[in-house]
Amino acid sequence: MNNHMQHRISLIVGLGNPGAEYHGTRHNVGFDVIDAMLEKLPNTFTRKEGCSSIFWEGRFKGRKLLLQKPMTFMNLSGRAVAPLAARNEILPQEIMLVYDDMDLPLGRIRIRKNGSSAGHNGVQSVIDCLNTANFPRLRVGIGRMERQQHIDHVLSGFSAEEAETLETVKTMSVDALILSLSRGVTTAMNEYNGKAVSDGKENNTGEDAGSHN
Repeated sequence: MNNHMQHRISLIVGLGNPGAEYHGTRHNVGFDVIDAMLEKLPNTFTRKEGCSSIFWEGRFKGRKLLLQKPMTFMNLSGRAVAPLAARNEILPQEIMLVYDDMDLPLGRIRIRKNGSSAGHNGVQSVIDCLNTANFPRLRVGIGRMERQQHIDHVLSGFSAEEAETLETVKTMSVDALILSLSRGVTTAMNEYNGKAVSDGKENNTGEDAGSHN
C-alpha cells in the first residue's frame, strides 16, 4: 500500500507570530494560507482556543479536519502543535505544516513528505516536540534579499507588486492543500511542485519535477 493512501491529512498548521505587528510579514504566510483556506472551506468550521493556539474544527469530505495557528511565537510552535495532535490522536504523518521559505522565490510553493527544518526555527520546534521530521509540509516561497539580514527580511512586509503575487500564491497553496486532502500528498506534489506564479499566472516550468522526497 502506498504511504499517501495510509495517512490522510487531519491537521493543517500554519506557522506565524501572533500580534498585530507581525500581520502581513513574510514570516506569517503560514497564517495567511490558513485564513485563505478557511474562506474556501464551508463555513461549518468552528473557531476554538486551546493548546496554546487558535484552531478551527470541521469536516472535509466526511472526515474530521483541524486547522491551527500556534500562538506561541514562531520558535516555540511545536508546543502548540504536539498537544493538539496528541489530544486528537493525530499521527505526525497526518499533519501538514505550512510555512515561509527563503530558499524558494516568491511565486513558488513546494510540498514534501518530510525533511529537515533547513534552519527554520518554527519547523525545528515542531520536529523537536513531535520527536520526528516525518510529517508533510508545504513551503511558501518568500524570496531572499542579498544584503538584508535574515531576521529583517522575514519580518518585512511585501511591496504592492509582491502582494499581488502573494494573493495568487495563497490561492495556489489552498488548491494544493485541498488536493492533498482529497487525493493525497503525492498527487499534490506532482501537480504543484513544478508550478510558478508569473505575472499573475501559474506556469508549469517542470523544474524540480523529479526532486520529490
